[in-house]
Amino acid sequence: MIVPSIDLMGGQAVQLIGGETRAIDAGDPFPIAERFAVAGEIAVIDLDAAMRQGSNAGLIEGLVRRFPARVGGGIRDVETALSWLDTGAVSIILGTMAVPEVLKDLPKARLIAALDARNGEVVVEGWKTGTGRGILERVAELKGLVAGFLVTFVELEGRLGGTNLDLAKEIVAAARPARVTIAGGVTTPEEVADLDAIGADAQVGMALYTGRMDLGEAVAAPLRSDRPDGLVPTVVADAHGVALGLVYSSRESVKTAVNERRGVYHSRSRGGLWRKGETSGATQELLRVDADCDRDALRFTVRQAGAGFCHTGARTCFGEDRGLPRLARRLHERRAGTVPMGSYTKRLFDDPDLLAAKITEEARELVAAASRDEVVWEAADVLYFTLCRLAAEGIDLAEVERHLDLRERVVRRRG
Repeated sequence: MIVPSIDLMGGQAVQLIGGETRAIDAGDPFPIAERFAVAGEIAVIDLDAAMRQGSNAGLIEGLVRRFPARVGGGIRDVETALSWLDTGAVSIILGTMAVPEVLKDLPKARLIAALDARNGEVVVEGWKTGTGRGILERVAELKGLVAGFLVTFVELEGRLGGTNLDLAKEIVAAARPARVTIAGGVTTPEEVADLDAIGADAQVGMALYTGRMDLGEAVAAPLRSDRPDGLVPTVVADAHGVALGLVYSSRESVKTAVNERRGVYHSRSRGGLWRKGETSGATQELLRVDADCDRDALRFTVRQAGAGFCHTGARTCFGEDRGLPRLARRLHERRAGTVPMGSYTKRLFDDPDLLAAKITEEARELVAAASRDEVVWEAADVLYFTLCRLAAEGIDLAEVERHLDLRERVVRRRG
């Protein structure tokens, strides 16, 4: 699949040709990351740190906390590597320091070794110095220590001339079971699909920034279907992972959905595009598109507006939702005034001191609970009042879940 890339210099997103000539100044990276993250993980590379001419660490930290990202550039020691892992980077990319004595002290599952190659030879020091060593040789040395490789074809980087698929095949075969990401020259959705077919991802920057590659087309390119109509079954889920329903997608609908960042599907009854909620108001903001392992099914993660996804008015096509996501949503609706508010809930929203006192009281009662039933009862109270606090502040439960996911990635634990 495609891994959109954001390269940073001086606090701005940029694109370089051959690692030297600045070709594009794209500005604030956050709107770019918002758009790119619909496709999944993004790569964030600190060029200043890589070139020893500064740092964009504060900016990258903000990106990592909001978007699933792999981070690279200027990671030269174990302490810096651990710092990025603790911040919540999905993985880190190490170049010069991708050596056994450093890698052995880091979690293999979150390590990507960056190997820059010019005509098959590994180059270092900003792509200026040849090492006399072949790319396949370095892959063989490191594949037992990392989960993946980022291989950049330097002679093709930023030039929009296509990538080297034959060499990519050799690298993928040599790297197994590590996953390979290819960068340098990837220009068309067809190349993204070709790389995916051999088991590699495509890290793309220049082609996206210049408009030569359409992000929606690149997301759709690896998809395949065994249906006569060529459609792909698509599970629609909310930010909590709750399935809202099943629909079908075409390449055109996926492209449109990604580019408009909304729920757009293929209508089997009418044919053509179906923009969810266009008449009912139950629209969807598209958060992310994921293809399954066989590339013959999709999951759209959306933020659902209106009464719900189903044409019956239910939240899901399988009936009403339940549990914490439902309670959190209902409390937000009450806070917004879209659902009649009970007197006690209204008191909690209107009286912050009362809400604070209840959270404190219920937490103490949970600690003191003796029996299983008491623990369940008091835990429910704590969760209810906690969700009231979130609703009062306009904070979505999914934001808390995202924070917990970041905490899970912390490597260095408190004693």
